[in-house]
Amino acid sequence: MPYKERDINKMYYTMGEVTEMFNVNASQIRFYEKEFDILQPKKNKKGNRLFTPEDIENLKIIFNLVDEKGFTLKGAKEHLKNNKSDVKENQKIIDSLEKLKGFLVNLAKEL
Repeated sequence: MPYKERDINKMYYTMGEVTEMFNVNASQIRFYEKEFDILQPKKNKKGNRLFTPEDIENLKIIFNLVDEKGFTLKGAKEHLKNNKSDVKENQKIIDSLEKLKGFLVNLAKEL
């Protein structure tokens, strides 16, 4: 039986890890935290932000709406408020399609 790598699910991600994931500055993450109510990272005693996997999913949704679909911040807020469940479901579909695309690209490289 071939070895299958397990996905490691962390409980919290630091600001540095999140900025690397999204390839943005920490100031942009902090700005989105102030602008969007769904983004609520925890803070430790030092005041460092700790993002949960749910926060990461919410950031993916925000970046998808603002950067890829071209929503304004106000428009993205309204869209999230009115269609929260639909937006989350769409983001899950986008994530699974991106995973599938990555798998197919790797498969094509190996052939």
